[in-house]
Amino acid sequence: MSTEQLRTFFGWCTLINFGLLLVGVIQIYLMADWLSEFHSKIFSIEAKSARQSYFLYLAYYKLAIIVFNLVPYVALRMISPQKTHESITDSSTDQKTQ
Repeated sequence: MSTEQLRTFFGWCTLINFGLLLVGVIQIYLMADWLSEFHSKIFSIEAKSARQSYFLYLAYYKLAIIVFNLVPYVALRMISPQKTHESITDSSTDQKTQ
């Protein structure tokens, strides 16, 4: 697998995971009361404890996205800069002349 393919892979992983994080944040923001009541009944915990668990879930998920998706993407961008349109057309004309 080339570095360009890996860079594309980690870029899409980062976008998808941040999208899922955003969906989770919106759900917890809009339905916090219902969710904390629901989970407090299921797991026999206090509603306040459930809300703290949501915060920890979001924090750990964001940290995992940064460590396992964003950092490899940025590292790959640093070691292999993306080709510009000019460099692609220059290399194709170089191959034609040879």
